[in-house]
Amino acid sequence: MFDWLGYRKGLPLWWSYRLNRHLKEDVEHIFEGIAQTRIEILRSWVETYWSHLDRLHAMLSESASISASVSSQISKDPAVIQKMLAAALKSGADFSEVFILNERAAVIYSTYDAHIGKTYVAGSGLMKGLEETRRGGKCLFGPFTDPLTLQIGPSTSPFHDAMTMAFIFPLMKNGEWQGAICGRVPNDVLGDLIQRESGHVYPDSGDNYLFMAKPVLNKQIAPGTALSRSRFEDLTFTHGDNLKDGVRTDFGIVGVKEHTELELIFTDPATNQLHPGVAGTIAKGDNLFVEFPGYSDYRHIAVIGKGVTFQLPHCPDVWGMMCEGDLEEVYRIRSMDWKMFSLQIKFIVGFILLSGGGFWLLNGHVSSGLGTAITAAASAVYGCIGSSLIRRKGSKPVVKQLAQINQFIRLNAEGSGDLTQRLRVQEFAGDETRELAKWINNMIDSLEGVMLQVKQAAAEVQTSQDRLNDSTGSTEQSTGRMSTQIHNMIRSLRGQLKDIDVAKDVTQNMSGTLRELEEKASDQIAVAQDEVGRIGDKMDQISAKVAETNQTIQTFLLTTQEIPKLLKVIEEISAQTNLLSLNASIEAARVGEHGKGFAVVAGEIRKLAELTKKSTTQINETIEQIERHANEAFISMEEGTKVVLEGTQIVAAASEILSSASAHDTMKTQVVEEVVALMEKVAGVSKENRQISAEVEQTVQELLQDMLHVRQTTGDVGAITQSLLQLMNQFQLTESRIR
Repeated sequence: MFDWLGYRKGLPLWWSYRLNRHLKEDVEHIFEGIAQTRIEILRSWVETYWSHLDRLHAMLSESASISASVSSQISKDPAVIQKMLAAALKSGADFSEVFILNERAAVIYSTYDAHIGKTYVAGSGLMKGLEETRRGGKCLFGPFTDPLTLQIGPSTSPFHDAMTMAFIFPLMKNGEWQGAICGRVPNDVLGDLIQRESGHVYPDSGDNYLFMAKPVLNKQIAPGTALSRSRFEDLTFTHGDNLKDGVRTDFGIVGVKEHTELELIFTDPATNQLHPGVAGTIAKGDNLFVEFPGYSDYRHIAVIGKGVTFQLPHCPDVWGMMCEGDLEEVYRIRSMDWKMFSLQIKFIVGFILLSGGGFWLLNGHVSSGLGTAITAAASAVYGCIGSSLIRRKGSKPVVKQLAQINQFIRLNAEGSGDLTQRLRVQEFAGDETRELAKWINNMIDSLEGVMLQVKQAAAEVQTSQDRLNDSTGSTEQSTGRMSTQIHNMIRSLRGQLKDIDVAKDVTQNMSGTLRELEEKASDQIAVAQDEVGRIGDKMDQISAKVAETNQTIQTFLLTTQEIPKLLKVIEEISAQTNLLSLNASIEAARVGEHGKGFAVVAGEIRKLAELTKKSTTQINETIEQIERHANEAFISMEEGTKVVLEGTQIVAAASEILSSASAHDTMKTQVVEEVVALMEKVAGVSKENRQISAEVEQTVQELLQDMLHVRQTTGDVGAITQSLLQLMNQFQLTESRIR
């Protein structure tokens, strides 16, 4: 019946459960609500902090801060980047650091100066998360141990150690990993999110903790390993043993050296196996057990509760969460009905005893009158004492506790209450009033959390409002300057449009003038073509005459070449004559007196022969000169022929040029017509530009008016935000809880 608890521990727990078994459905709803609420809180928190990095990335991109290569430095002005990181750190209060890595995983910007310059290498704590983002997706990495987290200090959690969660936002360029924007969060923030100590439903024993259910990225973490701080790790939140000093069990001491995360595996010390709550949650993904005898946890204590598995946005690993409470505390309640019933039973028993004594007295031990008087007096005294006891033990404590609750609610219902105060649950009896006090505390705690978030949001709105006012003023001034520049540009544009109209008119006039010049040029070209034609004919005639002259000279040269032959014959005849005359002279001399006359004739013949020889020599020289001059004339005529040919070619080229000149004039006319058409199009576009410029000028004026409206609206929003902050300041809030 008592299973693993045994009789001594099991009987009291069984009795408590039996007395409150009607609460089983309510307890199920409580644990279901705690689990689902905590999951939603975690997911919403993670989404919020991803949005902080999204906005930071958008601001860096819009300001052209992120270059093609992060290593080539992100911005012309590093102070701008530092200011953006500081703003992200301020708006994301749970961040303890925001930093940027380049493609070599080196820190180039950080809100913690000592971190700048550090390079993450393979095997370092953050590197596995960085490798996960190289595929282009975000990664929520951790928890992991990082001494720098301890060195930087806490963000919002009062409990702080080296355990770290990292939000990693990759910077990609054309599918290549160029670096990352990272946000560091101390892991104890997660414990605060799911514990909410001041509003804990089961303050003495209840514990909400995270554990690894299915490792995907962090395969070195075994299923069932703690991922968040347990309430029993810190003396502040416990009423007995804690994990730092060691929790004593019948099977040994369960403890941690530094922190719960990654050190504690939730096993039952009696079996050294994962305790049934964690094991059932990992196996089924969802586990609810609120009945007697519960199950043994890592302290080997009977607990009940709800276990769930889930994934946070951009976290590859599957986590589990247990929301537990000790069976004894959950069913510790003793109803007012039970208390009143107990008092009534006692009163009835006393009345029965009193009645029995009266009958005994009236049964002859005393006179009937005396016995009746004694019985009546005893009944009256008993009735007064009984009523007083029932009032003092029953209704009066309830009324007192209800009055305390009433006063607490009234103070907060007036709209300016102290939300830092809580009902002292330990001062209430273990009945419905204590449960009511616990739930009121839980409600006030939730309300304070909401009010703190609203206050923080209002403060952020006010900060954004101030920046918007500054930006609006700057934009208004820029818009005014832009309006002036646009006005000047439009004025210049209008002048240009007038010039374009003038150019169009000039082009049209030029077109008419060119047409007249084209007509005159066409007539002159026609005359020139006729003259060139006649010149061509003359050049043909000259060419023919030159050819005939060449032919005559060639014939003359041939004839002169025959003359030397004839002269040679004459020279031979003259030589023979001279020889004959010499012979005749000799013979005449020998004859004597009778030969003198013949000698004279012979001498004359000899003289004639010599003269002939001399003449042939002179003729030969003359013939040579004639031949030389004829050759020179032939050469000159050949050159003349070439010149005539060149002249003929020049005349033909001139004719072609004149023809092409006529065609070019036609092309010039076409070009001018195209220019005129283009100028007409430009004029048409200028009209459109004139209209557009007017619209732009009107739009700028409207923009100026809109900026005035924006300034007025931002002023109204600022006033509303200020009113909201004033309203929020009416409540006293725990500032350390702002996150």
